[in-house]
Amino acid sequence: MPSARQELLRLLAEKSFRLGQFKLSSGGTGDYYIDCRTTTLDAKGARLTGKVFLDEILKRGWKPQAIGGLTMGADPIVSAVAVVSGKLHGFLVRKAEKQHGTGQRIEGFREKGARVVIVDDVCTTGASTVQAVEVAREFGFRVVGVMCLVERQESGGRANVEKAAASAPFVAIFTADEVRRAHVRPRRIRKKAGSPVVFAVSATCEMCGRPAVTNIPRNRCAAHRV
Repeated sequence: MPSARQELLRLLAEKSFRLGQFKLSSGGTGDYYIDCRTTTLDAKGARLTGKVFLDEILKRGWKPQAIGGLTMGADPIVSAVAVVSGKLHGFLVRKAEKQHGTGQRIEGFREKGARVVIVDDVCTTGASTVQAVEVAREFGFRVVGVMCLVERQESGGRANVEKAAASAPFVAIFTADEVRRAHVRPRRIRKKAGSPVVFAVSATCEMCGRPAVTNIPRNRCAAHRV
């Protein structure tokens, strides 16, 4: 039976990964895009996300009282881990102080001196993760760990986060390469008993995500097949 981590990787590859030309948060372009929210906001994906993050936190022995991150990439992760754990509190970091009410930057759990883990969905430049770390520390939290769901391994993201986090370790659940491989990994299937083995890859177009009609030489829909 596949582990929760394996199942989460499968969902990310199926629901969140797209090949094509995309503008990135760094301002550059890339030949793939990962929209983790289509997985972390999925019913099954949310449960798996909560379990995989919680398992990693327990394995590391960080013993946090709460988890949080910059809205909105971190929002579904925070909620999922809090629900699955049954005891970890959640908090969200606003991108700017709200201009009404208490004007606070952190919503949810607010206990100064508490041990917390900062989470994010995708780390490219690491800017959103760094911002969350800095705001959490300015408030008075003790950051004991930093986690992201997918690390793109480019634009200096890891180095930026590790510098900002200082003594707190940075952990990526998956790398973008792992998700890409899971997206295009061939799967052997049989049409029926006694028929020759055929090969198939993910059934979505690498250009637009619509159902693929061919996988030779690439996964393409009717509009993009060559």
